[in-house]
Amino acid sequence: MSKELEWHLVAVHPNELNFNEENLAEIKLRGRHLCIARVNERLFACAAKCPHAAAPLVKGYVNVQGDIVCPVHRYKFNLETGRNTTGEGYFLKTYPVEEREDGWYVGIEKGGWFGF
Repeated sequence: MSKELEWHLVAVHPNELNFNEENLAEIKLRGRHLCIARVNERLFACAAKCPHAAAPLVKGYVNVQGDIVCPVHRYKFNLETGRNTTGEGYFLKTYPVEEREDGWYVGIEKGGWFGF
């Protein structure tokens, strides 16, 4: 069963997101801190902290395979699926991103933390 999403405008243009030199930015959306990654003119959204040791992913980088790399232990996560690509078994929460005529949107599941 797929969850219903609420779409939130995060930027009319990606340059509004104040990316660092690694093309990562942190935003707050509906009480959640998200990391936004810009990779080859696409935007990806994920949880702002590594699921292993809660390091801020905005201080990491995106490697040539398109994985976000944690700045502390160098764990790598696929930005599309959240899958841990270095084999430790962790999962990074990811959020869908859409480019529309009026800007860039991130989808957040409707309801509270437990789907109510």
